[in-house]
Amino acid sequence: MALRTDINDSVKDAMKSKDAIRLSTLRLINAAIKDRDIAARAEDRCDGIGDDEILALLAKMVKQREESAQTYEDNGRPELADRERTEIDVIRVFMPKPLTDDELNTVISGFIDDLGATCLKDMGKIMGKLKSSYAGQVDMGKAGAIVKGHLNG
Repeated sequence: MALRTDINDSVKDAMKSKDAIRLSTLRLINAAIKDRDIAARAEDRCDGIGDDEILALLAKMVKQREESAQTYEDNGRPELADRERTEIDVIRVFMPKPLTDDELNTVISGFIDDLGATCLKDMGKIMGKLKSSYAGQVDMGKAGAIVKGHLNG
């Protein structure tokens, strides 16, 4: 729950510094977390979501904003693309450092060895372990391609 506290502290700081974009982005993060908390209560998890689920939520928010920024760029709206990228920067403050390509290859190779994966049928196990162990640090699309490469070759 430390991540939740960090986000709430940042909201207070943004209010004090009158940073409107940062404040609105942090409020969007809090709203998304509260939405997931409500869904978790329906599943009998009264404490709400944990840090790992918050990290997955943040990764999803970053991905959405990257897609939006690209769409805005493609349609000649650079000011809106810049706003999306600013929001990405605010969100990434709460995420762990992404793995480099070399680190990702090493981790995937290790998981393949640990799980004894030999074919594409084992890909789900590897991706699940990667998602749970490195939430918010890995682009799952890129990881999927790397896993396929390891299992095919």
